[in-house]
Amino acid sequence: MNRGPLRLSRWWCVIVIGLVLTLLSSTPAAAYIGPGAGFAAIGSLSVLLLAFLAALVSLLTWPFRMLFALFRGRKVYGKAKVKRVVILGLDGLDPERTARLMRQGKMPHFVKLAEQGGFKKLGTTYPAISPVAWSSFATGVHPSRHAIFDFLDRDLRSYVPILSSSSIAPPPRSLRLGRYTIPVGKARLRLLRRSQAFWSILGKHGIFSSVLRVPITFPAEKFRGVCLSAMCAPDLRGTQGSFTYVTDEAGGDSAHTGGTRIVAEKRDGVFHASIPGPENPLRPEDGALHAPLTVEPADDGQSAVLTLAGKRFSLPVATYSPWLEVVFPAGLGVKIRGICRVRINALQPHLSLYMTPLQIDPERPALPISYPSYYATYLSKLLGRFSTLGLAEDTWALNERVLDEDGFLEQVQLIHKEREDLFFNGIRKTRRGVVAMVFDATDRVQHMFYRYLVSDHPANRGLDENRYSQVVDDLYIQMDDLLRRTMEELDDDTLLLVMSDHGFKEFRRGVNLNAWLRDQGYLVLKDGATEGGEYFQGVDWSRTRAYTFGLTGLYINRKGRESQGVVEPADVPALVKQLQDKLEGLTDPQNGKVALRRASATAELYPGPYLDRAPEILLGYDAGYRSSWEAALGEVTADVFSDNTKAWSGDHVIDPELVPGVLLSNRVIDRAEPSILDLAPTVLELFGVKAPAYMDGAPLFEADLRQAKGKETRAWKTAVAS
Repeated sequence: MNRGPLRLSRWWCVIVIGLVLTLLSSTPAAAYIGPGAGFAAIGSLSVLLLAFLAALVSLLTWPFRMLFALFRGRKVYGKAKVKRVVILGLDGLDPERTARLMRQGKMPHFVKLAEQGGFKKLGTTYPAISPVAWSSFATGVHPSRHAIFDFLDRDLRSYVPILSSSSIAPPPRSLRLGRYTIPVGKARLRLLRRSQAFWSILGKHGIFSSVLRVPITFPAEKFRGVCLSAMCAPDLRGTQGSFTYVTDEAGGDSAHTGGTRIVAEKRDGVFHASIPGPENPLRPEDGALHAPLTVEPADDGQSAVLTLAGKRFSLPVATYSPWLEVVFPAGLGVKIRGICRVRINALQPHLSLYMTPLQIDPERPALPISYPSYYATYLSKLLGRFSTLGLAEDTWALNERVLDEDGFLEQVQLIHKEREDLFFNGIRKTRRGVVAMVFDATDRVQHMFYRYLVSDHPANRGLDENRYSQVVDDLYIQMDDLLRRTMEELDDDTLLLVMSDHGFKEFRRGVNLNAWLRDQGYLVLKDGATEGGEYFQGVDWSRTRAYTFGLTGLYINRKGRESQGVVEPADVPALVKQLQDKLEGLTDPQNGKVALRRASATAELYPGPYLDRAPEILLGYDAGYRSSWEAALGEVTADVFSDNTKAWSGDHVIDPELVPGVLLSNRVIDRAEPSILDLAPTVLELFGVKAPAYMDGAPLFEADLRQAKGKETRAWKTAVAS
């Protein structure tokens, strides 16, 4: 029997199926940032032809590619000391709390791992803040070489804070068609972190990596592997996370920090509101697009029927909805799609409804939140929709009391479950190479619940201090179970690293150094004012020599750099030294405690090409203190010191010596004092790739990767005991 035509027909079936899947999966992902429907229709034909050719070439070359991959795999992994490296990142896991719970027998799998390879404090970056530390984790260099010093940078023309890690700009040109402005070309997106991530270097040597939710990876870069972006990935509105709060209670400010308050109208027992979405890219003059929302309470007052963007669903009170697709028609057939969860806090005496930030839909991403671009879609189809926002746990909703503690904790657990699904899928699909995953829950919960660990914290006035006193410890114990399940997935040829980027301390008092600079004559306000508004409103730059914003440092108003700079470059070192001498040892008049342990000249601390973007002075606060909320936004308040009364009551942006991270491994850690800078060169060395000379870190392991013996077991017990 002649089977040739049958085999050929099967090939054509595969090609046709591939084309159909391509067409079915094609979405107007670029509609938000690219051309309108008319251009999309033209483009779809070229996509069809290219997909056909790509499928045909792929099938014809498949046997040769398989042989090449086989030989290449033997070559690129030939020098590797391990088959796979799995990095379990637990943001903010504190070594002191971890050690205590290990001693108490509450984290037995951390103990088991420590017995295999050791338990170490992991030196963090200066400043000790997540975007800086995780950037150093990825690149193996100090911040002066990767150019991230804070969440925020400043626009040197306007002094307005901007995001430090990425920039998003609209397409450079547009075409006017009647009422519509059609963007021509693609949006301009840039990752502002400098230096190469270790997974990019590995990729150039043929090593595959799965990089999942590691901070400062937006927009996702091209490399040999897959990536799902994390911290600083925006929401659909282009912010770092803007919730919506809907109520029928009149009065109050329409703006919340971190979100928007919408007043619903009640008609015939039904609440009606309009939910703001992204700006209309085709009609910018119209402002934000909106989606209609109605809430129809049930007779028992314990649930309601919601209709959002035309879709109806029933939701009990104090329960999160599943991820809901929200579609915003922009015109010309263009639709912008996002997802959100909704929670009804109460229906009586007033409606209280919380909506998460509108997030980029992973099933139809409007921005490059993954590499390859279809990776997010693949994960969404496989595992279900998931949060894509960089800072997904809505800390500001709890700060503003739009969510209560129970609502926040439930949200944290929903997101954490999604992250676990992503992580274990990555482990199972990546049999060789690197899997790196960062979990955020440990960081976010400690930020918001540290007040329950500290007696008489200002944020707990009038609250039951005992109700949530076990929340943080319980979460650490939960991470121990995550470690148990991770270890069950691994074989003997896999190196496991468990690490955190920093530890935690309480945040009791805020320090506004703009107010201190005003009192010392370094910052001057216009018209004799004593207070200034957000983003340096009211500052007289012609007489101001220094200023602060963000959380990490103090800047000199340099001539030739800032648009209204007054300090000559030659005078900067002397001014920095003068400020250091006055700042170090700054005491709190309320209690006489030292608030500022160190004020370090960045240029003396770090050599590197990006010092011009850095604060001239890095601030090492003592435990209990941090830059105030107002100073972070460039405000000048009446007083230098103030109580921190927000739920965000724990922090780590202090002297890095006080907040090291943790490091555990299933192989002996040879470095006595490891640093987060050491992780990148370590992973490279494990796969036989020489670390670039510019890296500041060094490998953690001896060549033989020996297993722990008795003396190593005693060593980790000594470390835990101390």
